[in-house]
Amino acid sequence: MNRRDFLTTATTASVALTFGGCNESNHQAIDYSKHPKEKNDDVKRVNVNLNKKTVLKLATSWPAHFPIMGTGVEQFAQRVKDISGNSLEIKLYPKNVLVPALAVFDACSSGQIDAFHSGPYYWKGKNSAFSLYSGLPFGFTAEEINSWMLFGGGLALWREDYAKYNLYPFLGGNTNIQMGGWFKKPINSLADMQGLKMRIPGLGGEVFSKMGVNPILLDAGEIYTALERGVIDATEWVGPALDMKMGFYKVAPYYYSGWHESGSILELTFNKHSWSKLAFEHQAMIEVASSEMNANMAYEFHAENIKALQELKKLDVKILQYPKDVTHAGKIALQEVLKELSAQNKDFQKVYESISQYLSLSKEWSDASLRYFLNER
Repeated sequence: MNRRDFLTTATTASVALTFGGCNESNHQAIDYSKHPKEKNDDVKRVNVNLNKKTVLKLATSWPAHFPIMGTGVEQFAQRVKDISGNSLEIKLYPKNVLVPALAVFDACSSGQIDAFHSGPYYWKGKNSAFSLYSGLPFGFTAEEINSWMLFGGGLALWREDYAKYNLYPFLGGNTNIQMGGWFKKPINSLADMQGLKMRIPGLGGEVFSKMGVNPILLDAGEIYTALERGVIDATEWVGPALDMKMGFYKVAPYYYSGWHESGSILELTFNKHSWSKLAFEHQAMIEVASSEMNANMAYEFHAENIKALQELKKLDVKILQYPKDVTHAGKIALQEVLKELSAQNKDFQKVYESISQYLSLSKEWSDASLRYFLNER
């Protein structure tokens, strides 16, 4: 296959596979969930840059070679380089190398960097609606949130909100269902949650705050030390695979199943101006590679978690479930948070209404299919 044929194929694949990103200097991105027949309308133009190399700066919120999240981005960058025949290079900057871990949003918005990889819930202080794009307590599974994003209008809403900050996001992975957290002492009732200092971001943090917990936002490199020194009493992170590598079990042996992040989206976000300047073929390559990264990361989390769980069972780690009064309080607190934030922010209200409608339909289907299967299995 010659290069022109390959690029045309790659462009078609990228559109079919999900994102529907377009060269914004020429036309608007298409919401394929509303216009399915337009999927192939965007593949007529190819810009071949055989004698020109483009280099983009991408900063992450993770340390270099950090398992799954960090290595997933590294594989994405290599994939783009390979597909483009080395005409497009995405140069990676791990956390704190070029900008601090939690400063990547602002750095990309201002044009200091071209792109970043992180999690939307970190930016809820800028717009509370951003936390919804990562997920919702008692909400979407990984499969459901990807479905909402790609075929339920979620991605269009996300891009609309991020455009106000000169940003253009893609799905950049999914952690799959997360565990509830590591605690130094067992949680026997809701009373044991009162006054706990816990590292927990996003809407989960808002909910836990209503339950009497003091939520604290820390990046990955600070969590273990804070837990060891008693700066925090508990932490959630992701799941067995990454949590084991962080060593939390050494200082907080009580490990709880969770409901605060049942399928959390990670983001691959570009500066809108940098994105619009890219050749159409390079945009298509990024779309293909990011779609692959989004899927692979969720699958890798599942694969590594099931192996890590077996290792945890060999250690002195107690895998527990929250008491019923804690979970009940969490559901009540969530409704309070959703009501308050919807009243305060029209963006939040709009996004939540979309999520609520889609989740309601998805629950009916899951109850009729997946719930039955899992119970019988």
